[in-house]
Amino acid sequence: MKGVQHFLVVFSLLISGFTLASASDPSPLQDFCVALNSTKHAVFVNGKLCKDPKLATADDFFFSGLDKPGNTSNAVGSRVTPVNVDQIPGLNTLGISLVRIDYAPNGGQNPPHTHPRATEILVVTKGTLYVGFVTSNPDNRLFTRVLKTGDVFVFPVGLIHFQFNIGKTNAIAFAGLSSQNPGVITIANAVFGSNPAINSEVLAKAFKLDKKMVENLQTQF
Repeated sequence: MKGVQHFLVVFSLLISGFTLASASDPSPLQDFCVALNSTKHAVFVNGKLCKDPKLATADDFFFSGLDKPGNTSNAVGSRVTPVNVDQIPGLNTLGISLVRIDYAPNGGQNPPHTHPRATEILVVTKGTLYVGFVTSNPDNRLFTRVLKTGDVFVFPVGLIHFQFNIGKTNAIAFAGLSSQNPGVITIANAVFGSNPAINSEVLAKAFKLDKKMVENLQTQF
């Protein structure tokens, strides 16, 4: 009898653990959950307060402006215009978002970065881009392609990737991401521009660089 009871206890714990492990990122249980900044007529779901569905309007699912070019006059020569849950409240819980990326001629780039919560599918609508991503350790394989207008490329979730304008004219791309809030970690900014700064000795050893060079890089981010 004790053996049976022990088996049932263990079985119950295993089932509970499996249930908890499978409980992340569930599919929506309603048509939509429009994000809301106010606490009035709201319920907290997926990191956002949700508007009473009866009060939702078409404006909650609308954004205008992706026809306008982004200003690429910056250090990297690109501009990302996001359309995520912060721009379209109706995206909350729907697991999808969009960006427009503008690249300056002759080297405008979207520098190496990752999206911790999303796979990205990118389509070039103007210009020529050199793009790629690197797989995880230990292989660190580099997958690259030169994309022209109409070409599409996929960047798997969490992997470091980039785009670089190798053309002499402006380039434009649009990308869909599999999260309402994919997040972005730009590698150079995170490593050399953290707040507070990472100890320069750590970075010097990690990157096999002189300590003074690391300190100089840290002043640029």
